Amino acid sequence: MNMPDVHYARSGDVAIAYQVVGSGPTDLVFVRAYASDLLSTWEHPLLVRHVLGLAEFARVLMLDKRGTGLSDRVREVQTLETRMDDLRAVMDDAGVERAVFFSGQSGSPLPILFAATYPERTDALILLEPMVRGTWSPDYPWTPTEDEWRQRLAEIRDGWGSREYFVRLLHEWAPDAPEDEEFVDWFATHLRRSMSPGAAVALFRTTMESDVSGVLAAVRVPTLVVHRETERKPAEYFAERVADCRLVTLPELRGVYTWLNDATHELVMRSSSQFIAGLGREQERERILATILFTDIVGSTQMATELGDAGWRALLDRHHAVVRGLLARHRGEELDTAGDGFFASFDGPGRAILCACKIRDGLRDLGLEIRAGVHTGECERIDGKLGGVAVSIGARAAAQAHPGEVLVTGTVRDLVAGSGLAFEERGEHELKGVPGTWNLHAVVSA
Repeated sequence: MNMPDVHYARSGDVAIAYQVVGSGPTDLVFVRAYASDLLSTWEHPLLVRHVLGLAEFARVLMLDKRGTGLSDRVREVQTLETRMDDLRAVMDDAGVERAVFFSGQSGSPLPILFAATYPERTDALILLEPMVRGTWSPDYPWTPTEDEWRQRLAEIRDGWGSREYFVRLLHEWAPDAPEDEEFVDWFATHLRRSMSPGAAVALFRTTMESDVSGVLAAVRVPTLVVHRETERKPAEYFAERVADCRLVTLPELRGVYTWLNDATHELVMRSSSQFIAGLGREQERERILATILFTDIVGSTQMATELGDAGWRALLDRHHAVVRGLLARHRGEELDTAGDGFFASFDGPGRAILCACKIRDGLRDLGLEIRAGVHTGECERIDGKLGGVAVSIGARAAAQAHPGEVLVTGTVRDLVAGSGLAFEERGEHELKGVPGTWNLHAVVSA
């Protein structure tokens, strides 16, 4: 078939390139891992077979992530939160209300976070060996250590773009790949078109810092995980934490590319089509992942006494106007106002942190000092409002903050990896009414 036309969706000031393939009854968004270039995708028959295989049972949206392929090159750090905005922009531009997300390995944190944040726009996930944490930890020992990452990043910085380096990557990622010069030429071209050396370092560094392990329990859409036998343990780690997850093993796959091997390609296509065919359209949408922000004026009682009722009311009105203006600017939703404090929710932790810092700085011009707390967790919608333990954690985190301080939980810090935000450790805390202890971190640079 002829290569599909390239479309562009606007995500803020950035143009995101995408293509639509097929016309099946289900919309499927194909989220690539590292390499992403729409043009060279259509220059190798095995990868074309993979895309057309998906298009036999779905209407496929493929996109080049910002900073890669045909999408705009950008200078700022690409966080998961920003990339979620890009996914929504592509879906909106293509007229897609809900979709199945197909991804794998380092590409999987994005659809995982999207599904937890926007369950009303996610029908299901199909993930090939999902990675939920970029760097080694005792409970997730299947990713590189910090030292291994430093070595890898140095190699990317020095080698990206050279044929010799790409041959090494090919042997690492795809031991089953054809050894002819034509395939190596295509592979090198595909990676060169995907990313410049600087963009490659930035993307791999973001992968190193990513961690969505804390939000897996909030993923409540049907999920299919396909994995090699050698990667069974990380797949089981994922399945144990996601409510509706099923596993399929690929016995013959070596490397990470399922489309190179006839048998694994056919198994992935068959498993995916059967999985999608069995999806129920009416799914529970009452539990979502949200970022909670609580703010509180420091010393409000004494200030109200000194100003009197009329003066304090006038100051509160100005306080409310500043907070509401900044919530609107950062896409925050006001959920409640209790006297001198605000309770708001956001669809991304980075926006919540920036908004909290802007509120703090803006209110100082009024002579007001606040404390704030930010937490991301699974919430329950009750009569249009959010409730649950995550809300309590956000409120308790705010109560622990010193005057002028924005405190975030460890979950939030992990989710904004790569954003450039800087934090200071505030140690472990017991939060009243919340089981266990919680690591808190103060924002020191936004």
